[in-house]
Amino acid sequence: MRPQVSCVFVCHDGDGRVLLARRSAGARDEPGTWDCGAGALEFGETFEAAVMREVREEYGVRPLDIERIGVRNVLRGDPVVSHWVALVFAVRVAPDAVAIGEPHKFDALEWFAPDALPSPLHSQCGESLALFAAAGVEQGPGRGRVGA
Repeated sequence: MRPQVSCVFVCHDGDGRVLLARRSAGARDEPGTWDCGAGALEFGETFEAAVMREVREEYGVRPLDIERIGVRNVLRGDPVVSHWVALVFAVRVAPDAVAIGEPHKFDALEWFAPDALPSPLHSQCGESLALFAAAGVEQGPGRGRVGA
């Protein structure tokens, strides 16, 4: 087995709130937990194109700004059963435009203030949210970039 590459995204509204999705019974793992978005990088795809595709698939909306905020080496299990290199992005989206795009994976979408997060969080979500907080993402329109 080889490590896979994942693009993780913390969607925000530009006013301090983050968007989290609750994983449904049909989710690959940890149903009932709240998580930020993510998806595997496809062959020949740029990181930004992967984020744009995944945000559209999961939340039905086009990113307004995309900013890379960190990298994580994700080893899950003991012994390790999955290994991901996760590039983490802050993605500003229009809050009124989001919708569940993959109801077989998610059963709720909600906006949260960083000091009022839901429980339980997915086992990998906390570290991505910590990167988002540490990055001090500039709030407001036109602060990031969208690439393709």
